Amino acid sequence: MTLRAGRADEEAGETSGRPEDHFDRVAASTVASPPLGFTGWVRWAWRQLTSMRTALLLLLLLALAAVPGSLFPQRSSDPNGVVQYFTTNPSGAKTIDALQLFNVYTSVWFSAIYLLLFISLIGCVIPRTRHHWIALRQPPPRTPRNMSRLPAYEQRTFTLDQYELGPSDIIRTAERTLRTQRYRTRLYGNEDSSNGVRTVSVSAERGYLRETGNLVFHAALIGILLTVAIGGGFTYTGQRVVVEGQTFVNTRSAYDSFTPGRFFSDSQLEPYSLTLDAFSVTYVEDNPSTLGFITDYTASVSTQEQHATQAERSQVRVNEPLTIDSTQVYLLGNGYAPEIVVKSPAGEVVFTDTIPFLPQDANLTSLGVVKVPDGLAEQVGMIGFFYPTKAASASGAFTSIYPDLQNPVLTLNVYTGDLGLSTGDPKSVYALDTSKMTQIAGRGTTNSAIEIRPGESALLPNGLGSVEFLDTKRFASFDMSHDPTKGFMLFFAIAVIAGLGAAFFVPRRRVWVRATKDQYGLTIEYGGLSRGDDPGLDNVIDSFVSHHANALEQQPSPLPKKGISAS
Repeated sequence: MTLRAGRADEEAGETSGRPEDHFDRVAASTVASPPLGFTGWVRWAWRQLTSMRTALLLLLLLALAAVPGSLFPQRSSDPNGVVQYFTTNPSGAKTIDALQLFNVYTSVWFSAIYLLLFISLIGCVIPRTRHHWIALRQPPPRTPRNMSRLPAYEQRTFTLDQYELGPSDIIRTAERTLRTQRYRTRLYGNEDSSNGVRTVSVSAERGYLRETGNLVFHAALIGILLTVAIGGGFTYTGQRVVVEGQTFVNTRSAYDSFTPGRFFSDSQLEPYSLTLDAFSVTYVEDNPSTLGFITDYTASVSTQEQHATQAERSQVRVNEPLTIDSTQVYLLGNGYAPEIVVKSPAGEVVFTDTIPFLPQDANLTSLGVVKVPDGLAEQVGMIGFFYPTKAASASGAFTSIYPDLQNPVLTLNVYTGDLGLSTGDPKSVYALDTSKMTQIAGRGTTNSAIEIRPGESALLPNGLGSVEFLDTKRFASFDMSHDPTKGFMLFFAIAVIAGLGAAFFVPRRRVWVRATKDQYGLTIEYGGLSRGDDPGLDNVIDSFVSHHANALEQQPSPLPKKGISAS
């Protein structure tokens, strides 16, 4: 029975053999926390979300969530890559698309992390800012009773016949010295004491800039998130290939490709025109090992804004963009654009254009497409290869051995049939769909590919007409980028760096000086305390003691140096 009773007591949380009022006699089951309720759970969730630990975790998750954006092509920046991915891997592309990995930065899960991080940072910064503001308005704390327990401590003692200054004069001198070192100060104590002991002290602190920098860093980080989230919606980027002598007018339909922000409107397009006057390339010509290497690209352009009376000439180079109002014009690529004329058998011109050919290698072997939908007996498409300096390889195939125009040659493979232009579907000007066409000239046919040089012409097979290669011009590919948030981004980036610098390099310190006069003499105590690890605190106190001693020597009735002992 006793054993069973003892077990029952233990199961109830009590221990036999102890006094009735012992704390272990209270059963654990009788201690119950009150229910939180809906409001309590909301408050708990808010505190968890706005903790600094959660903010750091969300920042790490945001970095990890951005990784798929570099692993998979994005519809916003590389739509052709997405189409190609569906072509090469249709089953896997459907799964990837369902996970929104082709639209990472606008996906639901990325946006959720982004918004949670934004809310978490705001929840962290606002209360800390309020507490910091209150702390800035409060005076330095009172002098500790036992200063010898401080991490940095020094003491100076004087006998009754070794000093002439009183505690108040000594402490006021210390206060002035501390203020010259940018400390906030406050005097404590009472010089007139009833027991004959007079104690006066000064409390000083500095380093609030450390917390200010921390808050500035977090506030600037919030500003960057806002700028990216909201300001990014007003940006746009577009690309356009411009041939020498051609003019680009800044309208949406004039771009070869255009990527607007979600808040973009056509009214944001600033009216201006850009003409490519000339494009020059500088090659290495004096070093055989690097012969043909390109050292510089220069696009000479003329720009004219809406209300300008005349065009302004300027140059665009790689990493040296041209600024037109708030639009940046970058030089991306370049190549050759042969000027081609197609005539009917009667000699009428049915097609004439300067067509950019896309470079395929470092020596600018280029590929282009010519489409002639009207004017001939059949629709004609031609796939052309342009060789700036033509040479034959060991296999007999043509290639270019130098990127400049030393021996320019254009070859054309000719196709007839349906170009697919009547369906209304958009077609790339750099590609020819030959699925519904018949090749009549080129490899695999009875007619060899057409080979012509600048100024020459050749007959098309089957009496379709003729093609003439008039001249070769250069083209430049420009990227027009409009970002109204760049100024804000620069400001917040500078604020982030400044805030981090203050948070890392500004120490938070408190210094106390106390002077006590009693029947035995005068004692001056120096103490220092730092928030966090501060290996330089001892040196700071030693330096201040020296400065204080020098300041006391400048008083009308200085303390004598002899007889001063340190402990």
